[in-house]
Amino acid sequence: MMQNRVLVEVLQQSIEASSSSSSSSSERFYNWLLECHGFWHNAFLIIASFLFVLYLALQAKQSYLKLSHGRSYIIISYYLSLWFVTLLNLLWCSSQAWECSSGKVMAWNLLSLFTTSGMLFLEVSLLAFLLQGNNASGLEALTRTFGISGIIVGFDILLKAIYLFAFGIPFFIDSNDGTQHMKWNLWVVHKLLLTAVYGCIWFMYHSRWRERLPARPAFYKYVTIMFIFNAIALFACGLAGNGAAFGLWLYSVTVVCYHAFYLPLLYITFLADFFQEEDLHLENVYYSEMKDAGFFEADWD
Repeated sequence: MMQNRVLVEVLQQSIEASSSSSSSSSERFYNWLLECHGFWHNAFLIIASFLFVLYLALQAKQSYLKLSHGRSYIIISYYLSLWFVTLLNLLWCSSQAWECSSGKVMAWNLLSLFTTSGMLFLEVSLLAFLLQGNNASGLEALTRTFGISGIIVGFDILLKAIYLFAFGIPFFIDSNDGTQHMKWNLWVVHKLLLTAVYGCIWFMYHSRWRERLPARPAFYKYVTIMFIFNAIALFACGLAGNGAAFGLWLYSVTVVCYHAFYLPLLYITFLADFFQEEDLHLENVYYSEMKDAGFFEADWD
């Protein structure tokens, strides 16, 4: 009888432990998916980032064959960087609950810092390559492009790290707290600089200097999209800095759109043609697009 009673108690304890473990797991899943920003916000970010990772994975074999055959330093480096940042962005999108967890504040700030810096590195690298014109190729162009990007992004990381760890400003935690004027002032400057750069490039496409830019209509569309996007983000940061709830909501929308759509846009703009073309010598294709876009009309006149 004593042995049976002990056995029953052990079974009861194991059942209680398993039930508490399952309830704890379900609670963690609930917090991960539903807490903080809500279900639709978190699900949209996770699904969008996961689908792009899945697309890159399905294209990996074909991409590897073309990269090994093409031997372009810029394309290879950019493709590998895109893979790294895409996986980092997937981790960021899957960890939204950290923003509202008091024990995860440091982890969330570090993850946000490195994720946004990685995306900024890709963004600046594309602009640096774009502004070098049609002669940008080879190892020298790669070194120059990544060198410029590294300096700019390194300064950006240093400035944000000072805000985060020296001043204790919650740079990556959004709220309508009116005391965060320093945070929103820095975001305003950040978005203002990006808007100005994209605006200048957009102006070049409509001026006599457009022949200095790569003859790619895709670049022009990319610049137009990013100019409008950063102008909206700048407006949202200005409103949020003045305590407007609509500004904070609009800024959150721009953050979601940036993390969900920017990396696919980057891929379509810079890498898609390289991987989709059967002929890896794309100069003739670029020349045809340039002619269709009217870049040589002045020469015929």
